[in-house]
Amino acid sequence: MGYIYGILGAGRQGTAAAYDMGKWGEAEKIKIGDLNLENAKRACERVNDLLGANIGEPCKVDVTKKEEVISMLKNVDSFLSAVPYYYNLDIAKWAIEAGASMCDLGGNTNIVREQLKLDSEAKKAGISIVPDCGQVPGMGTSLCMYAMSLLDDPRDVYMWDGGLPQHPKPPFNYLLTFNIEGLTNEYAEPTIFIREGKLVEIQPLEELEEIDFPPPIGKLEAFTTGGGTSTAPFTFEGKLRTYQNKTVRYPGHYHQLRAYWDLGLFDLTPITINGNKIVPRKVFHALFEPKVNIPGEKDLVLIRVKCLGKKNGKDHEISLELIDYHDDKTGFTAMERTTGWDASIVAILMAHGKIKKGAIPVELAVPGKVFFEELVKRGFEISVKITEII
Repeated sequence: MGYIYGILGAGRQGTAAAYDMGKWGEAEKIKIGDLNLENAKRACERVNDLLGANIGEPCKVDVTKKEEVISMLKNVDSFLSAVPYYYNLDIAKWAIEAGASMCDLGGNTNIVREQLKLDSEAKKAGISIVPDCGQVPGMGTSLCMYAMSLLDDPRDVYMWDGGLPQHPKPPFNYLLTFNIEGLTNEYAEPTIFIREGKLVEIQPLEELEEIDFPPPIGKLEAFTTGGGTSTAPFTFEGKLRTYQNKTVRYPGHYHQLRAYWDLGLFDLTPITINGNKIVPRKVFHALFEPKVNIPGEKDLVLIRVKCLGKKNGKDHEISLELIDYHDDKTGFTAMERTTGWDASIVAILMAHGKIKKGAIPVELAVPGKVFFEELVKRGFEISVKITEII
């Protein structure tokens, strides 16, 4: 008998995760639930076709309705919530009632911290809850943990990441590969870093810097955005001197987005125009999404980690880099692979009993070495350099 997995949300990342569960998770069944049953059916058909097996089971489920969610999760070993972040706290509570281990794609650190308060209830239910298991936070977080594990005494951790089009097109040189609400949440919310051993709040769209990647990518820009560090700064406060993350984009993108921020187009507080109440962020979504949602355009994902510390009593630097591209064979984008497959790894490990029970931050849930080996098994190419600092 195999394992029964669940997916809430039959979108891009959920479908990619279902495929990975089917390929690597010894799946007997994968229940894919969505408010739109046709979306769930299409996701199941795609997964079944790619795997050559009939294991996808479509379900109609409204994630705002407790009884529907619990009904779907009954007898599920573990599941992924691939719906917008603001649903995840309720879903975590219902996962406890259903007795199903849960991971999610996260997107809001405050909600994640509320989920982690369910630790004792999750333990009593005999399940694991691991939030924020997307690309970053998620894959990037676990790669930071792997880099830290290569040192005896890690001290400073720096991460840069981003999803980009392989062939950027003006005016924005960007390609939307996930839900736009998640994107604007990153651009609009502050982030938490560790600096000089203490927690500091950094505003989004600050601290612009240039960073070089291997050809043909070349020079990029990096700046602060919300959520990328998730709970790691709280976990490592007083243990690390530095922990931070910046988002990378093609040159020029920063100043465009900064202008929208300064105009207030990321605000959620309604304004009144001609007697009508309008949410500025919804206006931005309506205008921006069609410009960066480009059918057929192929993407890439970058994650770079630098970790400084002691090894064998001497100063060392760990440099780690993952560059992934759209996969023509399966049709999955680089963002789908690095987001959905990361979450799938966590869901599989939970189902297999390899993650302890309770509500656990992603940086403590999966040992870095285990996660690294899972990525390599899936064909991700990751360069790792260990250099003594003289």
